[in-house]
Amino acid sequence: MNKKKKQVILLISLILVLIMINYSFIDNALENFFLDYEIANVERVIDGDTIVIDNGTSVRLLGINCPEKGERYYEEAKGLLEELVLNKTVKIKFGKERYDIYNRILAYIFVGETNVNLELINKGFANFYFPSGKDTYYNDFKQAWENCIKEDINLCEKSENRCADCIKLSNFDFKNQEIAFANGCDFDCDLTGWKIKDEGRKNFVFGDFILKDNEQVKIIVGESVDMGSTLFWKNEDYVWTDSGDTLFLRDDADGLVLWEIQGY
Repeated sequence: MNKKKKQVILLISLILVLIMINYSFIDNALENFFLDYEIANVERVIDGDTIVIDNGTSVRLLGINCPEKGERYYEEAKGLLEELVLNKTVKIKFGKERYDIYNRILAYIFVGETNVNLELINKGFANFYFPSGKDTYYNDFKQAWENCIKEDINLCEKSENRCADCIKLSNFDFKNQEIAFANGCDFDCDLTGWKIKDEGRKNFVFGDFILKDNEQVKIIVGESVDMGSTLFWKNEDYVWTDSGDTLFLRDDADGLVLWEIQGY
């Protein structure tokens, strides 16, 4: 046997010994590398859709968007998330992308068999939110939102404003960043304080504005002076995601007037 063969045999033997000694370590390392989830403990809840796990890393819950601080149902959303995950061991299941622009992990959170993200929609404390397009859970989350609408609870509660049945979405051109609403009733509708929202964080609030009977108003993303039947969604480069988005219109009491999906 030549020297080279002896060296190869010695190397293989050494590797086998190391594998036997450190099998559990290697097994765990390989499992973590190939699987699309991690196990962690939740040490803090930031708000309704953000947690901090035991290594100090922030995790943003995928597929949902909860009210921000100061908005209606912010405290309830945060409280429900605390009840579901705080100081518990959870499974963190990754989506298409592992990190957002703030270096937070993007994930679905499971406690046992419960999809925590989905539960927040079920309870009416989050809308569904898929800025990167559909994934495995899209249909489940959309169905949960539709069920929430039927149950008329919390964020899904229907507007009681007399104009709620008058205002219809007449155009939703998400690629050109234009939307329009029409008043189908034979009386004027005061839209002052009404809000338009996308799936994420962008909001447009109507100033002192009356939509006259059988007329329409167009809202365009851009910088200009609001005039007549055309309003401008200012200080934004874009609002509507070109892969698809959902529009939510609420009255001045936060009642849901309408919602519409485009592009998915």
